[in-house]
Amino acid sequence: MLSFSNTYIELGEQFFQRILPQKVAAPKLLLWNSELANSLFITEEQQKNSELLSQHFSGNELPDGANSIALAYSGHQFGHFNPSLGDGRAHLLGEVIDEEGIRRDVQLKGSGKTAFSRRGDGKCALAPALREYIMSEALYALGVPTSRCLAVVSTGEVINRGVAKAGAVVTRVAASHIRVGSFQYFAARGDIDALKSLLDYSIERHFPEINVLESDQCEVEKKLPFETRVLLFLEYTLDKQITLIVEWLRIGFIHGVMNTDNTAICGETIDFGPCAMMGTYDEKAVFSSIDEYGRYAFGNQGNIGQWNMARLADCLLPLLIEFTDENGSDTTSSEKAKEQRALEKVESVIHQYTSKFDEAYYVMYAKKLGMNEVNTTLINDLLAIMQAQSLDYTQTFLLLTKSLANSIKEEELIRKLGDWYKAWVATLKQYKITKQAAEELMIKNNPVVIPRNHHVEALLARCEQAITDKSNQDAAKKQVVIADIVDEFLHVLRSPYQEIDATKNYQDKPEDNDQYYQTFCGT
Repeated sequence: MLSFSNTYIELGEQFFQRILPQKVAAPKLLLWNSELANSLFITEEQQKNSELLSQHFSGNELPDGANSIALAYSGHQFGHFNPSLGDGRAHLLGEVIDEEGIRRDVQLKGSGKTAFSRRGDGKCALAPALREYIMSEALYALGVPTSRCLAVVSTGEVINRGVAKAGAVVTRVAASHIRVGSFQYFAARGDIDALKSLLDYSIERHFPEINVLESDQCEVEKKLPFETRVLLFLEYTLDKQITLIVEWLRIGFIHGVMNTDNTAICGETIDFGPCAMMGTYDEKAVFSSIDEYGRYAFGNQGNIGQWNMARLADCLLPLLIEFTDENGSDTTSSEKAKEQRALEKVESVIHQYTSKFDEAYYVMYAKKLGMNEVNTTLINDLLAIMQAQSLDYTQTFLLLTKSLANSIKEEELIRKLGDWYKAWVATLKQYKITKQAAEELMIKNNPVVIPRNHHVEALLARCEQAITDKSNQDAAKKQVVIADIVDEFLHVLRSPYQEIDATKNYQDKPEDNDQYYQTFCGT
């Protein structure tokens, strides 16, 4: 079915627990991502075998070549360090090479207890599984770096989440599941050898260009000094996080739980438990029920990205100190001098974050306003107006886009934005940007539809009702009902920059502007 390899296992037994998924009572395939399956070289004939897919992607029967493990990692959770987290309800089956030549992890989530479960049952309810499938596909279509879901399988089990819920297993596909917390796990234990192995593996997998430096003369290649490799890894990882977070901000996405154990080195979005979309613009927007103090609020995500990268830097310090001599440095330096030098090196990289983030942030907003040049005053003033007037984030930028070719929309925005709107039009003229050119750029950067919270919740409620419907005992029919409900929504979300017939059904704001909306951790 899938051509698995298992390179992560080669790092050593301390990196994971060998553990099989728990078998489930009555697995039924609810959702299948055929486009993703095609990219992983799963044949059409294999994709038609729903019974076999149900067995494989519930964990009842592992595909040939799979070697199930639960990964070990630590993490800062809302700023508090937990040295022993790990995959408490997930099983990594292995890695596959996709059609683009990229190595991808294939992981089951909600597939049972592991050594890292910490009193959890290792299971997943249907709604969180569906949320991850829907939100990851929406982000993918919006152009945001993200893990994706291959399948959702109902388990036939009832699990306890305060109330009885239907169980499910979701299959996640990601560039990898190496996290900042993976490095923290070994740094906290003082295991320098494992830390170096993880660094070497991460570079080879995600940033192979770091490993060699071409000579100016011709084709001779040589390895970069170890210290340079460490610092480049930190810099490249930092750049990936900036790209990811700025893309979140562009579309109004709030991750909700930016702990270091949810911060992937590859720069993809993982863990969609408490995530939400911002409707009314508010820098302090928080929907996660466990984010009491707004640590991961919409406007604070950039700052948290830097904080998380600083925690990665902490983990790399022992490597710079331990292996300084490999670089031909002064071997007579005291340990204190080595530590100070290493600290200065990583701090110089972390201090780049602010300027890099600010540049990417303003370039992003300039594009949302149809400009290839940045005007920080114009951008800041618009955001301040949106904050003060509680304007809808997506609809405001969509109206701005449409106003360039629609005089009625223009008049509406002049009433809302007053002098700012006139200043924006004047700025376009000043930069010699035609309305047509501005509109074309804005169409690419401002979605016409997002997965609004009230529509996501309504869909999840309908699916839960369908699977627990006692008047319909036919599992196959329930499967069709749920697939139809989700597909209708995803059909719109997969065309986020163009209006199709059904788009209008999902563009409305919630009646209460999400005033009392809360999201919850999927566990």
